[in-house]
Amino acid sequence: MPTPRALGLYRQNATDPVEERVNAFAPLVKKLAYHLVARLPASVEVDDLIQAGLIGLMDAARNFDSNAGVQFETYATQRIRGAMIDELREADWLPRHLRRSTREIENMLSKLEHKLGRQPSEGEMADAMSLPLPEYQSLLADCRGHQLIYYDDHESDDDERSPLDSMAADHLADPYRELDERNFRKVLIEGIEQLPEREKLAMALYYEQNLNLKEIGAVMNVSESRVCQLHSQAVARLRVKLRDWTEK
Repeated sequence: MPTPRALGLYRQNATDPVEERVNAFAPLVKKLAYHLVARLPASVEVDDLIQAGLIGLMDAARNFDSNAGVQFETYATQRIRGAMIDELREADWLPRHLRRSTREIENMLSKLEHKLGRQPSEGEMADAMSLPLPEYQSLLADCRGHQLIYYDDHESDDDERSPLDSMAADHLADPYRELDERNFRKVLIEGIEQLPEREKLAMALYYEQNLNLKEIGAVMNVSESRVCQLHSQAVARLRVKLRDWTEK
């Protein structure tokens, strides 16, 4: 259910076109929230994202300019995601110990890949971190869905926008930015191609086919928690490949 704040904003500012847009695109909020929460630690509540997203949708409905040459759904999606990302930032959604654990995994991945000349297996990772394999896999599940780029990858004391902002905001064309993003995509695609087959399949089913974790588990004949582990391991491998961008 919407929070009193969300309902208050809606009742106070809604006009007929606004109400129509909110009613029509409310399912979009839920869709975006569930898609986002699947990539985040279990401590993140999907209802919190939905509430933030509803406020973003209401804001988009009130401020949309039909003469701007953009579809409302495109505009609303940006505002909804932006509101959810603001909520995540304020809530400090990634616990410090999990952040430290993901760094340790990434550093060991990088070290082993350099040593072996290939992607290390989960067993090799567990041995290198002096952990039993089930404990290592449990750690992957705890870190489920950690992102390719973290907010604190680019933390600074100045007023520059963060990567979280760029996930939601539209920017004016910048040839240098576009070139950098093309290079980013190229390295990302190459990294995906180098993933172990099961991790590559899990990523393809999630990001290309838009299946949820339960559905992916059914396709791959594994548990939902195992899908979380495969996803987290794959993202950790990709973050190592993308360190030129994540550690600028």
